[in-house]
Order: sequence, then C-alpha cells, then structure tokens
Amino acid sequence: MKLILAVVQYQDAGSLVDALTEQGFRVTKLSSQGGFLREGNVTLLISVEDTQVNIVIKTVREHCSTRTRYVSPMPPIAESGEFYPPAPLEVQVGGATVFVLKAESTRL
Repeated sequence: MKLILAVVQYQDAGSLVDALTEQGFRVTKLSSQGGFLREGNVTLLISVEDTQVNIVIKTVREHCSTRTRYVSPMPPIAESGEFYPPAPLEVQVGGATVFVLKAESTRL
C-alpha cells in the first residue's frame, strides 16, 4: 500500500481530481499555500496499491502543466532617494510535486 501526496497548482486541481475519481481512485483534497510566490496550491492525498502508483503519476503528468510567470522582486534598499525598480523575473510555476510513501491500512 502507498500514500501519494501530490502538491499541484490550484488551476490544475479540478481536472486532476475529476480524472482520478473517474479512474476509481479516492482523493482527499487539502488547500495549501506555496512559500515562494505565496499562491494557492492543492495537496492531494491518494491511497493506492503498489501496482497503481504509476497510473496515478501518469495522470498527474497529463493534468498538471508548467507555466511561465513574471514576478516583481522586492525593491533593493536605495540610498538617499535613489530608486531603481528591479526588472521582473521569469519563473516557472505549475507542474506537480509528488511524494510516494509506504502506508499501512487499518480499519477502525
């Protein structure tokens, strides 16, 4: 038994959850927030048999795309009234971060 933790961008979560549930997987969806861009993410918890891990990862790849964004960094400290606005930085966002953990199932 495996527990898959998939951290995905909010924009990709809906279609991914729909695809996983159509394939018969049970998914728990938790709201989370990223540290670098402080944007909303979704963390999915999916419990699967060992043989199903690759199916879930393939589905995540199909539904989570990488995007390019431009962000403005914090302005540098200026001396005596000088101010030069920093140029926007191009960053890649999206995709997914997936963790696969060993799990045991206990029914209560």
